[in-house]
Amino acid sequence: MRLLSLTLLALVNLLSASVVLSQEIADTVYSGGPILTISDAAPTVEAVAVKDGRILAVGTLDDLMAHQGEGTQQFDLDGRAMLPGFVDSHGHVVMGGLQALSANLLSPPDGDVTDVASLQATLTKWAEENSEAVEQVKMIIGFGYDNAQLAELRHPNRQELDAVSKDLPVVIIHQSGHLGVANSKALEIAGVTAESEAPPGGVIQRDENGNPNGVLEEYAFFAVLVPLLGGLGDEGLEEFARAGSQLWAKYGYTTGQEGRSSGQIVEALKKVAATGALPIDVVAYPDVLESRNYIAQNVSLDYTDGVRVGGCKLTIDGSPQGFTALRDRPYYDPVGTYPAGYAGYAAITMEQLQDAVNWCYENGFQILVHSNGEGASDMLIAALEVAQMKYGDPGNRPVLIHGQFLREDQVASYKRLGVFPSVFPMHTFYWGDWHRDHTVGPVNGENISPTGWIRERDMMFGTHHDAPVAFPNSMRVLAATVTRRTRSGDILGPHQRVDVLTALKAMTIWPAWQHFEEDSKGSIEAGKLADFVILSDDPTAIDPETLADVRVLVTVKGDAVVYEADENVREGSLQFSPFSTDPVTAHTFLHAVYQGMGVERPWLTTLPTPQE
Repeated sequence: MRLLSLTLLALVNLLSASVVLSQEIADTVYSGGPILTISDAAPTVEAVAVKDGRILAVGTLDDLMAHQGEGTQQFDLDGRAMLPGFVDSHGHVVMGGLQALSANLLSPPDGDVTDVASLQATLTKWAEENSEAVEQVKMIIGFGYDNAQLAELRHPNRQELDAVSKDLPVVIIHQSGHLGVANSKALEIAGVTAESEAPPGGVIQRDENGNPNGVLEEYAFFAVLVPLLGGLGDEGLEEFARAGSQLWAKYGYTTGQEGRSSGQIVEALKKVAATGALPIDVVAYPDVLESRNYIAQNVSLDYTDGVRVGGCKLTIDGSPQGFTALRDRPYYDPVGTYPAGYAGYAAITMEQLQDAVNWCYENGFQILVHSNGEGASDMLIAALEVAQMKYGDPGNRPVLIHGQFLREDQVASYKRLGVFPSVFPMHTFYWGDWHRDHTVGPVNGENISPTGWIRERDMMFGTHHDAPVAFPNSMRVLAATVTRRTRSGDILGPHQRVDVLTALKAMTIWPAWQHFEEDSKGSIEAGKLADFVILSDDPTAIDPETLADVRVLVTVKGDAVVYEADENVREGSLQFSPFSTDPVTAHTFLHAVYQGMGVERPWLTTLPTPQE
C-alpha cells in the first residue's frame, strides 16, 4: 500500500510538472501591493506575470502560480501601488532639455522672485554660478517671471535688465510663454529699434517716447530669440532628447510626446534612440505648416527603436494668461496696455488653418491643434466641419490641444466632430486665480479646462503638462484634475471636477487611445506592454487633497526599470521648471529653435497683426 501511495504521489508530481511546462513561464511576477489595472473588467488584481516585455497574465497569486518557474523573478511591491505607465497626452520631450540653460524666475512657492529687484538678483547670481554655460551660449536667460506676482504689478523693462548686463544679451521669459523682455544688447542683436515695425502676429511694446521698452509679444519675441538660440545644432538637440526623456521617466511616463517638432528634431530623437539611450517611447508631431513632406514620408503607427511620427501639429493662437489667445469676447481685465474691447488674436489665417486641416484629412493623418481661446475654437470647429463634409471621417482621431477657454456648445461640437480633447487642468492651480481676476472673470473662470462638461457628454479626454512649460509632474496633473484648487486655496469650478479614477484614465488608457495605442498600452491587461509606474500610495485610497504629494518611486518600461527614486530623499511636489507653468512656453522655444535652424516660414508674412 505504501509503495502504491508513493507511486501515486510521483504520478501527481509528474502531472503537475507537465502542467507547468505546458504553461508559459513568466520572467517576472509583480505582487505585494495594490495593483490598479485601469481596466473596467478587473479594476484591481493581486499579481501580474510578465514575459518578453509583455503582460502574460493578471489575477490572484494562486492564478499565476502556473506561470512561475525557477527563473521567474519576484518583484515585491512592498505595499506600494502599481498602475499602467502614464501616456503623455501633450508635451515636448526634446525641448525639455533646454531647462539646463535657464535661471529660475518663478515666484513662490516654486521660486523666490517677488519683485524686480529679486528678479535682477536671481539673474545675476545664476550668471555668476553658471559662468561656463553663460560663456558657451553667450547670453543670460531666465524663465518663469510673472508680472502679476511682482510687487510692481508690471513687466520689467530693458533698462532694468541692462543692470544685470550691458555687454551680454539678457532675455527673460514670461510665464505665459508668448511674452518676454529683452535688454538693450539683445534688442541690438535682433535689430529692434524705434523705427522697427512689429512683425505680423507680434507686438513691440514702447515707452512714452516711442522707443521699445524691451517687452515683446508673440512673433516680435521670437525674432529676438532666433539669433540667440539658433546655434543649438544636432548635438544639442540630441542631448536635449536624452535629458528630456529621462525627465519624463522620472514622473512615471512610459510614452512621451514631442508635441510640435521638426524633421531635424525627429531625426535627433531617432539618432539617440538607435543607441538605446531613450528610456521611453516618444511620438512626434511635426508642424504641418513647415514639415509636410517630412510628415508624409514618415508617419507610422509602428515604432523604430521607440520613436515614431504620429501625425501633424498646428497652432492657431497663443497664451490665455498672456492675453494672446483669441477669444470670442473682450478679456475681462487685462493687465497692460490694451485697446478697448481687446480679445487677443490668431497666429494664422483661416485660409492657412483650412488648408492644413484639409491636407491632414485628405491623407488620413492625425492632427493635433493648439487652440486656447473660444475664438480659436470657433475657427477650428469651422475648419473641421468643412474637411469632414469634403473628405468624410478618415478615422484620424483629431485632437484639441489645451482648449483653455471653451463654451459649452463648443464642447458639444467637438463631440459631434469626433475630436479628442487634450486639456490642461494644471492651469486651475497655477493660473486659476489669474483667470478668475483678469482673463475671463469669476463666472467664466469656473469653466476653464472644462472636464466636467466633457464627461457629461461621455467623452474621453487626456490631461497634459505641456512640459517643458511645467515639469511633467504626473501627480500635480492628477491633483489639479481632481481638486481644481488654485494657489490661493479657491476651488475653481467644483462642477468641473472629476473623480480620481476618471483622472487616472485621462493619464493612461484614454491618451493611449488618442495615440492609436489602446491595444498595447494604458491598462494592465494580458497581451499589453509591461509598462508600469509604481507610486508611494494608492491614489484612489487617500485624501484627494494630498494627491500632489504622492511620489513616483519606480518606472518600468517593457519589464525593465528605467527610473528608480531614492526613497530616502523626499523631493518637493512643486519643482522648478524654467519653462514655468503655462501651456505655451514650449511653443515659444519651438518657434525660435525652428527659425534658428533655418526653417523657412514664408507664411508668416500673411499673418494679421494683433490690431486687425
